[in-house]
Amino acid sequence: MRLYIAEKPSVGRELAKCLTGPVVRHDGYLETRDGIVTWLFGHILRQAEPDEYNPQYKRWRAEDLPIIPDQWKLFVDKNCEKQFAIVKSLIEKADEIVHGGDPDREGQLLVDEVLDYIGTTKPVKRILLNALDETSIKKANSSLRENKDFFNLKQSALARARADWLIGMNLSRAYTLAARRAGHDKLVLPIGRVKTPTLALVVRREREIENFKPVDYYTIKGTFAHANGSFQAQWKPKDTMAGLDSENRLIDKQIAEDKLAFFQEMPHAGVITAYQKTKKQEPQPLPFSLSTLQVLAGKMYGYAPQLVLDTAQKLYEKKLTTYPRSDCEYLPTNQFGDAGKILQNLAAAGDAEVAAWAPKADRKIKSRAWNDKKISAHHAIIPTTVQANVLTMTAEERNLYHLIARGYIAQFYPVHTYDQTKVEVTYKDELFTASGRTERELGWKEMYQSKRKKSDEEDENKEEDESDKTLPAMKKKDGVDWSGGDITQRATKPPVRFTPSTLLAGMKEIHKYVKNPEAKKQLKDVYGIGTEATRATIIDDLIKRKFMTAKGKKKYLSPTPAAFLLVDALPDEMTYPDSTAIWEDKLHSMSEGDGSLEEFLKGQVEFTRRLCGKAGNARMEVKGENVCPRCHQGVLLQRKGKNGIFWGCSNYPKCRMTCNDKDGKPDMADAQSRLARSPRAMAPAAVSASAMARQDSSPRYGRPAAAESYSAPPTPVYSAQSYAAPSAQDMEDLNSLFSAADYEASMADAMQNYVPPQQQKKSWQNWADKPKYSASPMEHMEENTAVKAKDSKDKDKYLCPRCREGHLRQIRGKNGTFWGCTNYPRCTATFDDEKGKPVI
Repeated sequence: MRLYIAEKPSVGRELAKCLTGPVVRHDGYLETRDGIVTWLFGHILRQAEPDEYNPQYKRWRAEDLPIIPDQWKLFVDKNCEKQFAIVKSLIEKADEIVHGGDPDREGQLLVDEVLDYIGTTKPVKRILLNALDETSIKKANSSLRENKDFFNLKQSALARARADWLIGMNLSRAYTLAARRAGHDKLVLPIGRVKTPTLALVVRREREIENFKPVDYYTIKGTFAHANGSFQAQWKPKDTMAGLDSENRLIDKQIAEDKLAFFQEMPHAGVITAYQKTKKQEPQPLPFSLSTLQVLAGKMYGYAPQLVLDTAQKLYEKKLTTYPRSDCEYLPTNQFGDAGKILQNLAAAGDAEVAAWAPKADRKIKSRAWNDKKISAHHAIIPTTVQANVLTMTAEERNLYHLIARGYIAQFYPVHTYDQTKVEVTYKDELFTASGRTERELGWKEMYQSKRKKSDEEDENKEEDESDKTLPAMKKKDGVDWSGGDITQRATKPPVRFTPSTLLAGMKEIHKYVKNPEAKKQLKDVYGIGTEATRATIIDDLIKRKFMTAKGKKKYLSPTPAAFLLVDALPDEMTYPDSTAIWEDKLHSMSEGDGSLEEFLKGQVEFTRRLCGKAGNARMEVKGENVCPRCHQGVLLQRKGKNGIFWGCSNYPKCRMTCNDKDGKPDMADAQSRLARSPRAMAPAAVSASAMARQDSSPRYGRPAAAESYSAPPTPVYSAQSYAAPSAQDMEDLNSLFSAADYEASMADAMQNYVPPQQQKKSWQNWADKPKYSASPMEHMEENTAVKAKDSKDKDKYLCPRCREGHLRQIRGKNGTFWGCTNYPRCTATFDDEKGKPVI
């Protein structure tokens, strides 16, 4: 028995129709004479969650990171258990299996992972379905390939999935914990290998706009009379003249007016000093990949990338167009013979413009798009041989079908040819230039001029295009006369915000945004970041998670404060696309047999370790009213300890600041006073006295005269935009991951052997009777020891030099022996142990 496994039910149904009937329906599969067809629901196996590797990972803790699985686990998705059981039973009965996943990286993996999970050793063939019409399916079924030929494609998909897991699971936890330490207890920071650099593009663009300062500049155009007609030319100022900015723009209005007045003076004679006419050809535009279709549909109709993908998928499932998730813009030569039927069907599809274009197509023309060397598992998106009727389509389907049809017909039109003309005029020792073009043959451009639409970005930001102007016939050394001129005032404009379509284009052309100049050259020809199928989803997810908002008719994207917070906290390795683009290039190379899964993941693990380490030092804007007076990087949170209510720093364990509770609020006055009289007011409590002595040269641990004199490290300034709180699901997930007792549990574990001190009554009643302490803590300790040497036990001989109220006790902690104050939790001082004595 031959078993076909399709990626989804709709593909399975179309595949079964093209096999020898009758088709008998069963629960979860279809039976034909040629074999049985079953299906998956996309990925019916999911990657294990961290707590499914170890239950301790259910709680998010920085000390557990990074989480690196020794052996990667998969589980059957709960919603797919029934279908998985059906597929498994059919695999056990089959003699031969035909892999029917979509012809791309993910389509290869989602069927292969099921076969590997079950552990079948039966022979497996591969069917590549680039279209769902009967002709295409039968052709694909007659040319099955060995599935082992696509092993490298599966390895590439596995590498992508595991890299995404490593970075997403670990860095999302690491930087969410960093945000929590800074007081952002209601914020979850999802970090992704592709998602985060994409968000950073929007954040950096917003900052460019905010910091932009417009500059007014002036241009002068002169009209010159020639024997064959008049034309306009623009003055090019000499770079040595006054009044120019760094871009050689004239910014001094008075100089512009004086110059125009000079040009208006007699004599008016000028001369053509350069005239160049070049014949040029513009080849037919390539057919669409998904990204190019999404970008053009966004500009033409304002469609979001996800809407374009969904609509293209519907056209595919209606058998009217080929596979939509294609990253290829070329066509196989064996489909060149279908052109006659496709063009004939397009003429009768009901689209008036297409009906006018199709009969003019020359089927003998073979454009650059027909190139087998550029074809991988799939080809460009084109119409199929199935007759379409645009009158039965939705508006979105009709518009997309129109674009796809036009792109296909263009392959059978001549190249566009024209003469490009450039003219230079010398007038009063100054240079004027003009350019123009003369059409020779419109060719394929005939279809692109009828209803040419320009995006708002082009209308707002592009100056008047001179290259389309027609110039009179002339030659070098011809005389011309000045007949008039004018000054145009312009202003430099800020960069335009991304829209979903232009951001998707940016993801595809990511080399334009990399930081490293060498990487920019290397990545020019790579496939961008993300895949054709995931880019739209990533943009959509960033909007849904409220890291970006889409505003206005064009859906301009603006980052929220949470986006600024995240991007500013992360190191450049995660926010610039350099690394991600290089990884994408390696993944593509792996699919072609260059590189191994193990080698790629080794690099990902090292990258994850490095960035998890950097998360501990991430600086974020502190949010909360009770900012820690010691580290200024956390907020004081109320805790319940064994001695009652107290307040501790959210930046624990880096900062062990604690203070008393006063009417439900932290006693900040007491905390400030203790910091002011501390011998190392600003030093973290976890640092021993000997370690602090070694750090005297470090400005970070300087000793200000009072706590108030401490200058907190600068924090980023974020745009003042409204921020919507995370979703209810986000909050539920967050609350289930963080325990309110975490802080107290950690503190108690470190200080488990402390004995709470007995409350001591004051031995003095009047201020005059209060003992006079020496300015030196060491002298005070020696005095105290000398007075009570006979009565005091050895455990009381070291007075705490920080609070001067408790005594030091020797403690055996997880990391060895140290000394801590008996006045814990009011005093959290700790000191190194050396031969049974505290190092003070």
